[in-house]
Amino acid sequence: MRSETVRSLCAALVALLLAACATPRFLSPAIDVEFELAGRIAVTYRDDAGSGNIAWRHAAGADEMLLTTPFGQGIARLARAGNEVTLTVQDGREFRAADAEALTEQVLGFRLPLLGLADWVRGRAAPGPAVARVDGEGRLAHLEQSGWRIEYLEYTGTLPSRLHLAYPGVQLRLAISAWK
Repeated sequence: MRSETVRSLCAALVALLLAACATPRFLSPAIDVEFELAGRIAVTYRDDAGSGNIAWRHAAGADEMLLTTPFGQGIARLARAGNEVTLTVQDGREFRAADAEALTEQVLGFRLPLLGLADWVRGRAAPGPAVARVDGEGRLAHLEQSGWRIEYLEYTGTLPSRLHLAYPGVQLRLAISAWK
């Protein structure tokens, strides 16, 4: 009887470990997707700092962004459909708003400029006023827009692969390892 209990306990632990390592997957269908990217993100907000992985699928009317720990455990899922933004955190709670920046600051503790970021990660300014500087190859090197300062640290071909974004009290570092 004791060996059966030990085997059951071991099986439960293995199942738990496998579930903890499961990588979250996109829930939205890949319809009219403009890009998908994967990489690492580091955030400094006031005196707090953290890092993890990011996977993002962007379309004109929708976004889905997955934030995970460095080991792949889900931290949050940010989804935008039209003018509604939903943030689902690790314990399953959902938060909704019309503005991704205010919602992420309220729930995660830092502002994530979802709409502008879709252009910035592709090495271009979003619509609206901006101050930009290009490098010797004509690629964006520095951008100031909507209160954010974006430094383009590295490109892979024509797409940015390392960016540093700053907003008062917030620093985001993004290292993009894959584009689709």
